[in-house]
Amino acid sequence: MSGLRLSFACALYDRMLPMYTGEVQPEGIDLDYVAIDSPRNIFDRMAGGLEFDVAEMSSSEFISRKSAGKCPFVAIPVFPSRAFRHGFIAVNRGSGIRTPSDLEGKRIGVPLYTMTAAIWIRGHLRHEYGVDLSTVHWVQGSINSPGAHGNPSVLPPVKSVPIEINDSGKSLSVLLEERRIDAILGSNLPDALGRNPDVQRLFPNFQQVEREYYQRTGIFPIMHLVAIRKDVYQAHPRVAANLYKALDESKKRALSRMRNLGALRYMLPWLAEHLAQMDDVFGEDPWPYGIEANRPTLQALVAYMVEQGIIAKPIAIEDIFVPV
Repeated sequence: MSGLRLSFACALYDRMLPMYTGEVQPEGIDLDYVAIDSPRNIFDRMAGGLEFDVAEMSSSEFISRKSAGKCPFVAIPVFPSRAFRHGFIAVNRGSGIRTPSDLEGKRIGVPLYTMTAAIWIRGHLRHEYGVDLSTVHWVQGSINSPGAHGNPSVLPPVKSVPIEINDSGKSLSVLLEERRIDAILGSNLPDALGRNPDVQRLFPNFQQVEREYYQRTGIFPIMHLVAIRKDVYQAHPRVAANLYKALDESKKRALSRMRNLGALRYMLPWLAEHLAQMDDVFGEDPWPYGIEANRPTLQALVAYMVEQGIIAKPIAIEDIFVPV
């Protein structure tokens, strides 16, 4: 394999910058890095039209396709995006919501019922707080603009779920302010959170809650993985290992540079304190790639997908990824 030209669509995260600049290059691959800030745009273009050779991909969308036997991709255990999600539940206090159990029986907005962020949040609500999600009526649409959340070609849930499409001509954020819905959960926060005192996070102390959750469970929720078109992988199987190695090196260099405090790399005035807190919780590497370091997280995601009717039965973690 010499000089194989591949397109790679991914947001321009710090851990990807050395790949983007060409400082780190995968062996035998001439990588055309297509920087796209909106992950939803990447997913839609990759899943809907196989537009890229390699791409950042929604973990839940990939696992759904893999489980259903309708997947034109393979995946490597590189995780461009991961995020704790307790802080991504916004409520209207006028709906009488003070605790997680108060969400039962409510109308809750969500960008896309099957999206990874929503799966994680529902998993937290059920397993951490005992919320009966079967009582919830879901309203699906974009959080801060009218209409749909992108143009997804996702597989539907395997179990029937009461999902209402938001065709009001208003964003979910506006509906929350008007109390036409009672809460919003997902991958972003509503604009109303900063302007309307009635709209608040369900967990105001979300950082403390998330830190305790990680220390107790070892789970740092994974949002996205890296998918390779199956035809590319079958023709050139070494691309998986070579991309994995390069992406891991790119992340290591980004982490090393973040730790150089002679001149702050990011606009975080207390970056040194943030790094100290991060090391206290996660150790040297807060963002591991590979299967073993992420097994508890991946197993929880798969379990939540089964419980929520996204996939029909569990899939072995080793079956999600090709060898690297």
